[in-house]
Amino acid sequence: MHTPHPPKTIGMIWAQARQGVIGARGTVPWNVPEDLAHFELITMGHPVIMGRRTWDSLPESSRPLPGRTNIVLTRNDGWHADGAIVAHSLDEALDALDANEDEEDNEDEQDNNDEVWIIGGAQIFSEAVGRANLAVVTEIDHNYNGQAYAPGLGSEWAKISSVPPTGWDASVNGLGYRILTYRKG
Repeated sequence: MHTPHPPKTIGMIWAQARQGVIGARGTVPWNVPEDLAHFELITMGHPVIMGRRTWDSLPESSRPLPGRTNIVLTRNDGWHADGAIVAHSLDEALDALDANEDEEDNEDEQDNNDEVWIIGGAQIFSEAVGRANLAVVTEIDHNYNGQAYAPGLGSEWAKISSVPPTGWDASVNGLGYRILTYRKG
């Protein structure tokens, strides 16, 4: 009998403007190439869980995100997409990791299922914040209007690193940004 084992790290990763905006009209209202490179570095080789709107917001040429098992949460029972595992709840998505790991046991390359990354959107982050134990947040030093906001990290979350340690890095496009890492507990 197969006993599911939860990932050791359930991480959330997002970029947010000063006031917490993570999205506007289904897109990210800024372009910080360094953040995209960081996102790829952190998530590569690990499963990613996203909502269907986040999946839809990815450029078609990037779906599924390469080098990662893509799990998409949706309420729509009939929804499917090539290259994505469909789940209808966060628990179902986490269970799908074990099922996918069992299928891949004989393959040379597989995701490291001890670490999974929640990549959006706002509703999925709100659901995951209680289960997650790591958050990697790129802060953008600018205000943007938007409809989607980052989840609040309560007092159980502690900042464990900041890059740079103080102030802001400058993106190639001139926007200031920094990458903060928080751990729960």
